[in-house]
Parts: sequence; C-alpha cells; structure tokens
Amino acid sequence: MWKSAIRRQSRRWVLPNRYVLLGDLLFICLSVVGAFALRLEFGAAFTWYMPQMFRMMLLALLIKPVVYHFFGLYRRLWAYASIRELLVIIVAVTAASVGLSLAVLGMTTVQQWTLGQRYLGFPRSALGIDWLLSTLTVGGLRFLQRALSDLQNNHLEKSQRVLVVGAGDAGALVVREMQRSSVLDLKPVGFVDDDPIKQGQRIHDVPVLGALDDLPAVVLEKDIDEVIIAIPSASGKVLRRIAEMCRRARVPFRTMPGLYELIGGNVSVSRLREVEISDLLRRSPVHMDHTQISLELSNKRILVTGAGGSIGRELCRQVARWNPDSLVLLGHGENSIFESLTELREAFPNLPLHPVIADIRDMDRLHTIFADYRPQLVFHAAAHKHVPLMEANVEEAVTNNILGTRNVVDAALLYDVERLTMISTDKAIRPTSIMGATKRIAELIVLDAAHRSGRQFSVVRFGNVLGSRGSVVPFFKRQIARGGPVTVTHPDMKRYFMTIPEAVHLVLQSTTLGDGGEVFVLRMGEQVRILDLAEDLIRLSGLEPGQDIEIVFTGIRPGEKLSEELWDRWAHYEDTPHPDIVRLADEDILTGDALHRVVEELIHLAREGERQRIIRIFDEIIPGASVSAQPPGEVTVYI
Repeated sequence: MWKSAIRRQSRRWVLPNRYVLLGDLLFICLSVVGAFALRLEFGAAFTWYMPQMFRMMLLALLIKPVVYHFFGLYRRLWAYASIRELLVIIVAVTAASVGLSLAVLGMTTVQQWTLGQRYLGFPRSALGIDWLLSTLTVGGLRFLQRALSDLQNNHLEKSQRVLVVGAGDAGALVVREMQRSSVLDLKPVGFVDDDPIKQGQRIHDVPVLGALDDLPAVVLEKDIDEVIIAIPSASGKVLRRIAEMCRRARVPFRTMPGLYELIGGNVSVSRLREVEISDLLRRSPVHMDHTQISLELSNKRILVTGAGGSIGRELCRQVARWNPDSLVLLGHGENSIFESLTELREAFPNLPLHPVIADIRDMDRLHTIFADYRPQLVFHAAAHKHVPLMEANVEEAVTNNILGTRNVVDAALLYDVERLTMISTDKAIRPTSIMGATKRIAELIVLDAAHRSGRQFSVVRFGNVLGSRGSVVPFFKRQIARGGPVTVTHPDMKRYFMTIPEAVHLVLQSTTLGDGGEVFVLRMGEQVRILDLAEDLIRLSGLEPGQDIEIVFTGIRPGEKLSEELWDRWAHYEDTPHPDIVRLADEDILTGDALHRVVEELIHLAREGERQRIIRIFDEIIPGASVSAQPPGEVTVYI
C-alpha cells in the first residue's frame, strides 16, 4: 500500500524528462529574447539586432540542452531538490553560457571578417543577462516541482502531532522528511531546544516553541501525540531527563540512535526507535583519531576471535568500516558466526570475509588457520565471561580462558602477527571469581609474550557492556515481559556499564597508543546501581516499579562483588593522549619460566578436575585475589 502511494505521489508532481526538455527549449528562446530586450530597451536598435538575436537563439538551442544533459539535469527527481541540486544548476547554466559565449565569439568573428565595415556588432552584455535569466528559468522550472510537491504534502491531513526535541541538524532533517512524505502519518508541530538563539525562530516553517523544561506545557498546549528526540549526541543524563518529562506528561516518545549507531548511516525517520536503557546510560561521544586508526587497520589482514559474541561481532562491524584487506571471523558457535557473517556481507559486500569455526583450545587447528590467512592484527575476544557459570565449571574456565589465550598468543608469535589486543575485564583486578582469575592469568600470558618478543601485544580492560548475551538487561526484560518479579541480588549492587559500540571504539583507539606490553583501562564513568537499572527498565516499559512490577532481592551469588574495581588502588596509572584511556604503569608481575610453570600446572589440574588446587593457586599467585573465600559454585545459584 505504501509503495503504491509513493508511486502515485511521484506520478503526480514529477514531470517526465521530455516535458522538462520542452520547457527548457521554450525558456532558452525567451531568455535570449529577454536578454536583447533588456539590453536594448525595445528601442529601434532591438529591431536592428534581431538577426543577431535569432542566430544566438539557434546556437543556444543547440548548445544548452546538450550541456544540461551532460550535467544530469534530465536525470533527477526535482520534487526532492535541495541546495546541492541548485549548485548543479548554477554550474550547468554557467558552463552552457561559456560554451554559448565561445560560439557567439566565433560567429561574430566570422561575420566581422566577411562583412567588414558593414558588420553591425554584437551587444556582449546580452550574454550576461542571458546567463542570469537562464539560471532563473532553469532553476525555477525544476524547483517548481518541489514547491508543488511540498504544497500537496502540507495540505494532507496527518493525525499524529509530533514535537521534536532538538532543533539542530538532526531535528531539521527529521522534520523535513516528515513534511515531504505523504506516507508518514506524522505532522511536526514544533521544536523545543535549550539554545536561546533558536527559541522563537522557525526551521522549515516549524516554530521552536521553547526550552526543554517547557516540554510538558507544550505537549498539553499543542495536543502533542508523540515526542521525537533528535539529539544523537545527547548524553544519558539528558535523555533520562527528557524521558522522565515525557513519562510525566503521559506522551509516548522515540529517539534517534546515538552517534555510535549512526556511524556509516544517515539520520532518517526510518531509524527512529524506542528509548532503550543504553540510551539512558549513554555518555558524551568519545573522540576518535580517525587518521591513526586508519593507519592501523586499513589494508591489513585482521583476525577476530570470538567473532560471534557481542564484543567480537561489534569489533568486526567497526573494523570492517576501515577497509581492511581481509577479515577472519573465528568462533566456536556456528550459528553465531553465521549471523555475524550474514550481517557483514550485507553491509560490506566487497570485503573479503573468512568465517572459521574452531576451538581456540585446539592448537593444531590454530596453526592451520594462521598459516592460511596470515593475519597482521589479532583481536582476541574469545572467552567465557559468565561469573556464576564459571564458578560451577572451573575446568572449562581454565582451559578456555587460559589455555585458549596461550594458544592464540603462541600462534600469533609463530606467524609474525604485528599486533594483538586482548579484551579483558575489570573482574581481573583483585579477583574473587574463577572467571576474573582466569582472565588475569590470560592477561599475564599476553604481557609476557610482549616483553619476550618486543611485539605490540596489549590488553584492554573494561567493565560490563549493555546488551551483551547473558547480561542483566535482557534478563530483566524477560522478567518484565512475564509480569515480574524482577530479581536483583542486592539493593547496593553496583557495576560499571558502557555500550558495546563505545567500548569497541575505545578498543580500536587503544591500538594506536601502545608499543606493546601495556594494560589499557577504559574510563567508564560512575558505577550504576543495578536496582536503578531495573527501575529504569520497568518505567521504560510503561510500568511503575513496586506497583505494577515487584522487585525481589535474592542475595549475592558466588564469585560476585558488591561493587567492581576498575582501578587497583595499589597500582600506578598514567594518562594517554586519549582522555578516556589510561595506561597501567609497569607492575611486578609473574613472567617467563615462572609463569610458564604456573600455566602448565593450571591446565594439568583442570584436565584432572582438581578444582580446589586450582583455586589455591589463584589466591597464591594473583595479588589481592580471594577466590577461595567464595562459597563453591552450584548449578542453580545463578538462575
């Protein structure tokens, strides 16, 4: 139905090219006549110069349509014309006028040579007047189609009255799209914006009705049906404030995606979506050194382990934008790799993609993969990350996170990988969990390899990411969808949170900062109470916590901390050129043969099922670790 409506709209106001050409031919003649008439003021001289006028008209009819065709003036839908099309018109008319002037110059030269003293001359200023009239007529004919199309759309009755928050570029584009489309049942009534310069002004004939604090009053006064938030750069604090005002005003609201989601895409009404919890926690956009990242990634052979996971998939998305030579998607789950591959092939059809199903614990398989694809950069994101599950599966955590990392590092050394970046976690600091301890040992393996080889191998450490598989947000959403209750372990439980795109942005940025052997830590802002997160999710669902959905506290699970430590209080950190990334200065860590013996023993004990001995080793060799202080993991405690 929508497609047929669009086709009807196009047929009504978009003139076929043959009619545009006929209009141009008519206006070419009128422009020449008008140029001579204005120059000679319809006096006797006008009659004397009529032969010259008709010769110029003939030349114009031969030259101008050809030039207009060359510049594409007959291959555009002028109902959607913009400033860019106006510039094309000016360039095309100017080029045609230059060609006409040269032809007239040639004609007058021949006449002067053949007629001698009888040559009457040529009013050269008529050429300038003709250029001006041609610009007006060619542009007017085409922009008339846009004006008629806009006029029709403005007279259509649209039922949804919309208030746009943000009178910047994004807001203006969204309003323009609403005005142009006869399909969208959205009528922009006004803007609200905190910029006092914009207040009281009009954008695309839509008024800026006030500041953000005026939103509830504007909604009531203007009978608003929906609020659209068009501020892609807005922080989570600002979005939370807007969402709360909309909730109090009892008006539905949608938002544009954040800047990280818009990279590689355009601002459009089709990209509007419901406000999500990640929006409420969104921070100010981070700065990216595009030149340096391009130097690191462009035209390089890149391999991503764990490419089917949340972080790995986002790494693949963002790496692909930098035009690598090839991208290897390595993962253990065939369905996840297939989903990543399908998405990337649709978005980057010309990028050589190599899906590889493999277990990083299989060293022979890794040898084959690295020998076949010869990666220059490796992003190691493959790991078991679920804390309670790893408490109940110690052996699996050791073999995957420790043995797997050692295998990837050894393969990278053997096949001359230039740079390896391991994705780590804040749970590796003074770990209380099996998962955190195994990730800390994995960090040591990477750092030791960097010191031994001089390669650019480094670690990037950050906290929780929103929206990852197994994270708290989808878990809460499922509970809300079932009608509750929402289960929170402790009222004071806090965690650092970052969106997946933001975290990966900073991971890529970190590749430009180090020479090897560094642990980079991402600044993640303030910790967020899990209880607040649950309440926000309930409210975003249109319900009230404690009234519509009950919140139940279940107690801290094995391996969990009440609050995470992103910073080791006894460690020394150094600033980097990027304000959101710091470097962990040299620390006294286990290296060389001592580390090798510990790793071998842990792997051996994991294969033998010696859980308690593994835990004792963690507590002995990792400073501040207290893994043994946690109760033993049970299969049911994480549910």
